[in-house]
Amino acid sequence: MSKKSELLPGTLDMLILKTLARGPLHGYGIALSIRRLSEDVLTVEEGSLYPALQRLLLQGWVQAEWKMTETNRRARFYTLTTAGQRQLGLELTQFAQVVAAIGRVLRDPQEA
Repeated sequence: MSKKSELLPGTLDMLILKTLARGPLHGYGIALSIRRLSEDVLTVEEGSLYPALQRLLLQGWVQAEWKMTETNRRARFYTLTTAGQRQLGLELTQFAQVVAAIGRVLRDPQEA
């Protein structure tokens, strides 16, 4: 992730899983989708993306298959597994809890 869009630890995996929940994509497509959906706020660099994808493969949360892209290039396409769907649900719940906790800390005491 670039410095301006630094995320909490573990959020990259969640973003990749959520992106793949929308359908299979190759690595560049995943990075492009995250950038577009975040309106150019989040940029996933190759040096972060591919190690994360490898980690997700080893966990069994995604699977990969070599296919041809729309530009006729060979690329590894990633698909969310059933275990990955479960993990995404857990991560979304945990993230919502963290966001709520941060919100409570940031809230003005007079608002309580």
